[in-house]
Amino acid sequence: MTENENISILQPGQLLARGVARYLTSFNMVTIEEFVPIKGKRVDIMALGPKGELWVVECKSSRADFMSDQKWDGYLDWCDRYFWAVDQDFPTDLLPSDTGLIIADAYYGEILRPAPEHKLNAARRKAVIQKFATVAARRLHTIRDPFFRSA
Repeated sequence: MTENENISILQPGQLLARGVARYLTSFNMVTIEEFVPIKGKRVDIMALGPKGELWVVECKSSRADFMSDQKWDGYLDWCDRYFWAVDQDFPTDLLPSDTGLIIADAYYGEILRPAPEHKLNAARRKAVIQKFATVAARRLHTIRDPFFRSA
């Protein structure tokens, strides 16, 4: 399967997440898509930086997608920086000006507006990083051994 055939099956938000994840590697960050830092909260992308910094990126593929999201501000307590990721045609004036902005496509992205930093306390940072590591390890294990189900 070619790269273009592979991405043709992705939804618009997934295409944005793919490009953002690629872009964040330029900051030596690693990412997990659809990460749940705590029950009831699912972020599109959680990024972990080389110094333990945590960024949340919410990918919005349309005005309707953004307008239906009433829970985004609940993610601010789980990251040091919060970003929106949208494509170049998105009406960015809808997005809160006190959050970061990434313009992306399926292949890459660029920060247009840096997100303000709100450092997590040490206990929460440790808990989120441990969960990040656990989720990443479980997902890798599932790829390696898709028929294994732990107790």
